[in-house]
Amino acid sequence: MENLFEQAPIRQAYFKLAMPVVLSMLASMIYNLADTFFVSMTQNTALVAGVSLCTPLFNLMIALGDVFGLGGSAYVSRLLGQQKNQLARHVSSWCFYGGIFSSIGLAVLMLIFERPILMALGATSATYGYAAQFYRIFNIGAALVTISIVPGNLMRTEGRAKENMIGTVGGIVLNVICDPIFILVLHMGAAGAALANLIGYTLTDIILIQYVRRRCHVINVNWHEVSLKHSDVWQVLVIGIPASITNLMISYQTALFNNYLARYGADRVAALGIATKVSQVVNAIMVGFAFGAQPLIGYNYGAENHDRLRKIIRFDLLVEVVWSLVMATLMILVAPWIVALFLKNPAVIHYGAQLLRVLLITTPFAGAILVYTTVFQSTAKALNALLMSVSRQGVIFTIAIVVGSLLFGYTGIIWSQAVADVLTALLGWGLYRRQVAKANQQLTA
Repeated sequence: MENLFEQAPIRQAYFKLAMPVVLSMLASMIYNLADTFFVSMTQNTALVAGVSLCTPLFNLMIALGDVFGLGGSAYVSRLLGQQKNQLARHVSSWCFYGGIFSSIGLAVLMLIFERPILMALGATSATYGYAAQFYRIFNIGAALVTISIVPGNLMRTEGRAKENMIGTVGGIVLNVICDPIFILVLHMGAAGAALANLIGYTLTDIILIQYVRRRCHVINVNWHEVSLKHSDVWQVLVIGIPASITNLMISYQTALFNNYLARYGADRVAALGIATKVSQVVNAIMVGFAFGAQPLIGYNYGAENHDRLRKIIRFDLLVEVVWSLVMATLMILVAPWIVALFLKNPAVIHYGAQLLRVLLITTPFAGAILVYTTVFQSTAKALNALLMSVSRQGVIFTIAIVVGSLLFGYTGIIWSQAVADVLTALLGWGLYRRQVAKANQQLTA
């Protein structure tokens, strides 16, 4: 493990850690597209819109998993760089069981407050019934989503990215098999889509837990090693909470976007659901590269190998920007044909293509945001990580969509995310430069 993190050429170490995560993220996005495709094959716009409204549920449970998965992996990677393996074992166990119990508690609350939550997500009389079908079944097994996030992230701190990929892809394959059976053959509609999701996550959880138990040397899921000092719990939460806020902000952004577009009709809500999932193919691979590099950044920061750390960050930025430019350009060119694969409705195709192009145009800035965010998480810069988490799809996005709607109507609404991307990237660059300047001062002092 030390050879990979400390001695291997940066390009080799980067891609060995990142590519399995990228493939996992790509498989997840292909599944999301397949899920939307099978739901869209019903040609029921209200059903498509109802399932799309529940997208924030995934983000919410993933956000909860990030508290323990990303927060835990950021801390564990630093501990491994400092050769504190026994403490890393306790941290990993605490994170695993913390994710299980907290996700069960949250799911119960969401079932109790179903109606106000769905209305806040933008459900209308036309879409509420479909959204509620998905919502109820999903929440019954929502803990399965959170559980898959924690061991998957922790395993990567030992270089077990390939095993994480196998578990993720295995669940996705089963999910995609179940989707057409439940949705189209058994005519279960939104309920079938939710049930297929939970079956896939169950298989992923089983595979990942078995890999942790059999192949990991430090990371474990041992109930007898969950004891942790308050100071160590804080080290997890101080990074995990800002990381989770990023996904909470995605849920918030989706809900706000849906609410602003709902006044223009179900066609535009359905178009946003399709455009968002298609654009996530590019974004998911960027996330894969960023998360794949995170253990490498954290380890070298913990080992105080500052020269190698700076080279890793520069390479990470290069990969993110080049990838996003190439793929976004290609998808912008074929946007109408991509949207038409999901719904044949001419209005949805028109608005979906327009939305997709706008969402993709600033992806290089989104790539830079991911790099800066993972650097702040991996180097325990909690305030900087928090600022990045609440900006792109939170504070800055809210200001952009409110002002854009008031000044430019529909056009201002759909361009609000692009504005937020540019401003947040500039914020991340400024915070990173400040962090580097402080580090240089300490080295020369």
